[in-house]
Amino acid sequence: MNTASNASRTLLLVPARMASTRLPGKPLALIGGVPMIVHVARRAAEAGIGRVAVATDAAEILEAVEAAGFEAVMTRSDHQSGSDRIHEALLKLDPEGRIETVVNVQGDIPAIEPETIRRAVVPLSDPDVDIATVAVVIDNEDDKANPSIVKVIGSPRGPDLLRALYFTRVTAPWGEGPLYHHIGLYAYRRAALERFVALPPSTLERRESLEQLRALENGMRIDVAIVDSVPLGVDTPADLERARRLLADRGL
Repeated sequence: MNTASNASRTLLLVPARMASTRLPGKPLALIGGVPMIVHVARRAAEAGIGRVAVATDAAEILEAVEAAGFEAVMTRSDHQSGSDRIHEALLKLDPEGRIETVVNVQGDIPAIEPETIRRAVVPLSDPDVDIATVAVVIDNEDDKANPSIVKVIGSPRGPDLLRALYFTRVTAPWGEGPLYHHIGLYAYRRAALERFVALPPSTLERRESLEQLRALENGMRIDVAIVDSVPLGVDTPADLERARRLLADRGL
C-alpha cells in the first residue's frame, strides 16, 4: 500500500473514555508531564499514514487533546465498544464519505511503535481483505496458556502475513509451529466498519468475549500483519509506571 497516496483517505481514530475501574481518569494520566492520550495521538501522527483524531465522551479529554494541537470529537457516552465509538466519530468527521480507511488505535498504548501502526494497514493492499490487524509471535511459554493473551489462528498468505481463521483465548493451534499474540489494533475499510457495527453480537463473540469473531462469523475477511513487539497496554498503576520509564528512556 502506498501510504503517501492514501494518507488523505485514511483516518486514524483514538477512542478514549474516562471510565476505568483499575485506573480512573486513565487517558489524562501524565507521562513525562504529558497526558497519555496525547502520547498516543503523537505515535499515531508519527506513523504518517493519515489524519489523526481522538474520539471521546469527556470534555476534559477533548480539551487536553486540542490544547496539544490535535483534533478531537465528542461522541456518545453509551457506546459498548471502541468500534462503535470510532464509527460515530467517522460520521461526524467525514459526513461526505471521503475517508476510505479507518484505523482504530487504542488510547492506552502510549509507547506503541509508529511502524506497528503502519503495518496494520498493509493487509488492505489486497482488495479482498475487509479488516486488517497485527500480531506478534509468542516467545514466552506462560503466555501460550494465558487466557488474557488472545491468540490468532491463521493461514500464511505471504511473508509476515496471515489470513485469520479464528481468534481464541486457549492455546491453539495444536502441534509444532509458532503461536501468535493478537494485538487489538484494527484497520477497516469504511464499508467493512459500517457493516460490522450494524451486526448484532455473534455466538462465538459472546462465548470467547472477542468482538472480532463477529466479523469472521459473518463472512468478513481479516488479515494479520506480523510485527516485532507487543505494545505496552496501560491498565493499572503499575503499567503506568512502566510506561513512564519506557518513554523516559526513549526521550519522549
